[in-house]
Amino acid sequence: MHRHGYKGRKFGRERDQRQALMKGLACALIEHQSIKTTLPKAKELRPFAEKLITRAKKGGLFDRRLVIARTGSIELGNLLVDVIVPQIKRESGYLRITKLDARRGDNAPMAQISFVDEIKLDQPKPAEPAKKKPAVSTTPAKKPAAKAKTAPQKKADTAKKGDK
Repeated sequence: MHRHGYKGRKFGRERDQRQALMKGLACALIEHQSIKTTLPKAKELRPFAEKLITRAKKGGLFDRRLVIARTGSIELGNLLVDVIVPQIKRESGYLRITKLDARRGDNAPMAQISFVDEIKLDQPKPAEPAKKKPAVSTTPAKKPAAKAKTAPQKKADTAKKGDK
């Protein structure tokens, strides 16, 4: 029996673990613009990440929401759509895989995957931590309103009926 028609590498993982792996690698690539991983993972990551970049290039609200959903982070999704994609000047082939030396421990083939175009991120200055509100409230607690008595209203209603 042949393995025809089965696409993608298994990596010895279940489906949800593979999806989480690709999502994590894509997030790291967006955040750092270049990552070092094993060659099979880099080869599997390239189409996943290039589809995200193509989605981000379209730039509509639906595409932005898909990118955010597939990266799992609003900040990284917006970073890709608003900062990285405008700096990419090509229509396809956004990523480059460069082979590196084998890993020392298990001799696994290593690779570096990075953007072909140079990406410059504007590093925002670290924001000051927000001042926390005191745990004890300074405003007095409101007391629940007392229930209004309905008996005087009934007497008034019966008095009106008697007048007629």
